[in-house]
Amino acid sequence: MKLICFGDSNTYGYDPRPGTDGRYGADSRWVDILAAKTGWTVSNMGRNGREIPVTVPDIPVDADRMIVMLGTNDLLQGRSPQKAAERLKHFLLTLHFSREQIMLIAPPPMELGEWVRSRQLIDDSKNFAQCCRTLAGQLGIPFADSADWNISLARDGVHFTTQGHRAFAAGILEVLK
Repeated sequence: MKLICFGDSNTYGYDPRPGTDGRYGADSRWVDILAAKTGWTVSNMGRNGREIPVTVPDIPVDADRMIVMLGTNDLLQGRSPQKAAERLKHFLLTLHFSREQIMLIAPPPMELGEWVRSRQLIDDSKNFAQCCRTLAGQLGIPFADSADWNISLARDGVHFTTQGHRAFAAGILEVLK
């Protein structure tokens, strides 16, 4: 199976700890853990700082499935959960995949930390997950809420720890069974 994982810095594998090269090793990134455990060809299309695209970037169309997890950076830039969900809907509808081939994953809720200074952002991230659930239902797209997977976040309140990446990979594997 060929799988595309499209997202932001958590898909990329950003390591927020000081003194690192800014990316976890392949044995600690959820995308690479998924590839190792399944034997699938998994393409990591995560990018630091990625907001929900307004136009579809170059995405290989020969994949069997596509996982999309976006929205955190939109909220950090001041978009409301509803506005971010509207952008996400437009993005999902422009993809060259059937709806059954796409899996939408709601990012885990933010926590207070170096990047998250207000409770409003935490509430917005929880509300965005609900917007994603509703959107997936409207579009007939498979959905998972990563809040159900007990993801541990770094001190910045946004990025996965190595344990968070492992928990995320395990959650996806459970959903894809």
